[in-house]
Amino acid sequence: MTRGLRLSWLPLLAVLAAGARAEEGQAGGEQAGGEQATPVSANDARCVVWARELGFADALIRHDPAAFAGFLHADAVFGVGHQPTRGRDAILADWMPLIEGKALELRWYPERVSVGGDGRTAYSSGPALYRNPRDGTYRLGRFGSVWQQDADGQWRVIFDDGIRPVPIDEAGVKAFEAGRRDTCPAA
Repeated sequence: MTRGLRLSWLPLLAVLAAGARAEEGQAGGEQAGGEQATPVSANDARCVVWARELGFADALIRHDPAAFAGFLHADAVFGVGHQPTRGRDAILADWMPLIEGKALELRWYPERVSVGGDGRTAYSSGPALYRNPRDGTYRLGRFGSVWQQDADGQWRVIFDDGIRPVPIDEAGVKAFEAGRRDTCPAA
């Protein structure tokens, strides 16, 4: 093959390679049945994780252990800043008094969600409000969660921890409630 003929193939190879990359992106984003599993962009993934974080918190408020477990990665680790709890079943058992609403009432929501460069890992953080059902007092802390997109396309918590809550007054509770956004803010 002459040099000129070889070079004439370069544009065609570039087009074919670009098409293959586009097909890989589409194939990686579809589940059986054609459902979109992988978000199209980092901003979309950020909003999916935002919604998952709100759903995770809502499962606790609804006292729904099965729904709560559905947000946990099978190998999740909670309390990574101290003695950790490892695995979905152990975390579920550890959190059952909170899920049942007997020990404390806990509410949280994301303030920030960032997606990693791989598009399959995200970090969410925000305030966490604790209410003691026995005396009605409130404490405010913060959480940080690392989310991972599983093979089934679902985002699940893989690591979670928080900052020890401190007592707050009614104004602090109102500020917490006013800060919640149900829709993902623009990046």
